[in-house]
Amino acid sequence: MRVFAACLVTETNTFSPLPTGLASFRDRGYFPGGTYPDHMLFYAGPLWAARQRAKERGWVLSEGMVASAQPAGATTRAAYEELREELLNDLKRAMPVDLVVLGLHGAMVAHGYPDCEGDILSRVRAIVGSRTVIGVELDPHCHLSDAMIANSDLMICFKEYPHTDVAERAFELVDLCAAQVEGKIHPVASMVDCEMIVTMHTTRQPVRGFVDRIQKLEGKDGILSISIAHGFAWGDTPDMGTKVLVYSDADKSSGDQLARKLADELIGMREQLQAHYPDVDTALDQALSVEQGLVVMADSADNPGGGGAGDSTFVLRRVLDRGVSPVALGPLWDPVAVRIAFDAGIGATLPMRVGGKTGPTSGAPVDAEWEVMALMRNMQMSSLSGGAIGLGDCACIRTNGVSVLLTTLRNQALGTDLFTQLGCILGDQRIVVVKSSQHFHAAFAPLASAVIYVSAPGSVPIDLSTLEYKNARLPKWPLK
Repeated sequence: MRVFAACLVTETNTFSPLPTGLASFRDRGYFPGGTYPDHMLFYAGPLWAARQRAKERGWVLSEGMVASAQPAGATTRAAYEELREELLNDLKRAMPVDLVVLGLHGAMVAHGYPDCEGDILSRVRAIVGSRTVIGVELDPHCHLSDAMIANSDLMICFKEYPHTDVAERAFELVDLCAAQVEGKIHPVASMVDCEMIVTMHTTRQPVRGFVDRIQKLEGKDGILSISIAHGFAWGDTPDMGTKVLVYSDADKSSGDQLARKLADELIGMREQLQAHYPDVDTALDQALSVEQGLVVMADSADNPGGGGAGDSTFVLRRVLDRGVSPVALGPLWDPVAVRIAFDAGIGATLPMRVGGKTGPTSGAPVDAEWEVMALMRNMQMSSLSGGAIGLGDCACIRTNGVSVLLTTLRNQALGTDLFTQLGCILGDQRIVVVKSSQHFHAAFAPLASAVIYVSAPGSVPIDLSTLEYKNARLPKWPLK
């Protein structure tokens, strides 16, 4: 079997003030065809799975480009077209192939391209023809479009949020696609739009039970795969929203019935899925009422993993104004402050202006006397896939019992080593504030007496009514 694998991944927050250019991909992860390393990274599951299966089964594997950018605003036209053409040229050089497996996000938007994944897949299909099988792994925070479904044979979303099952879903995708190449199965897609937009944390009910049930349905009664696309509310595109995608084995009627049934179940539980997060001061009050143990507060509105700048100061300012300590906060993206901290050196105390540099959704900078507690060049943080992700040069600074972890590369809080590598012991803190929506949960929740999700200002706001949609098809519950 001749197989081609490649990945082009980013999630676009169309409300974010940060453009996504080529440098954004090179900062996070860019590997020309044939240069991907010998370990799995979060955004390259299908290529990694194809590599392992090729070794086991004697396939001829051609590895194309792998590129991923931290979520931000729209990708520039020049960056998208250059990366897309590189991927397509890699595919042309690999032809002929029996199977194409791609790692895509599903919510990538570029200037002039509201559905990048649909565009890529239509071009891939034009190259390989109708007989080659095309499989895609997607993030559940995707915009499932008709073009994506029409130009692929099988698409599988991660089921878990936080996304701890990237590798598992990648192997599932590769194995099902290989079975289709061999004529053992004949996947047929059924999709239902739930006409809503919700966020589903699989760490709690009722979503935990729902995901467990749909997994038990797979592989039985002709049902090959079930994916729940949560959608990405901060991507203003016509295809935005929560959808159910079912692949049946040559039995579209059964697939349609199951997709409709599951969609109706989700619609019925939508009130339970709706997030009700306290504002900053209420969240601090709740945290301070916890008598023992560490409290984790999630600043979702400034989550770099959702396109936030990662430099907002709204929570930090209230912590300082109220004199709450000991508190640790991070990661806060501020390359300028990191440079100053490195120049000053460990142990120095100096006035510094921290955060609040990107725009109105970042708040005002915080001016204070900061002590430089620790510094590290080219620091990495453990990730959900088991590998590591770069944070660039990092500094831990402290004022009035509040420690802030500064980075030069934008990223959300994933592993607790974000803090501990710089000597910030979480067990010594009363509160730790993480710039993350949910991915922090896997590493931080086991250490916490309580986890509080905060509704603060930012470019990834919880209150979707504050966003001015121009392209999404509304109404879409809870949006009117």
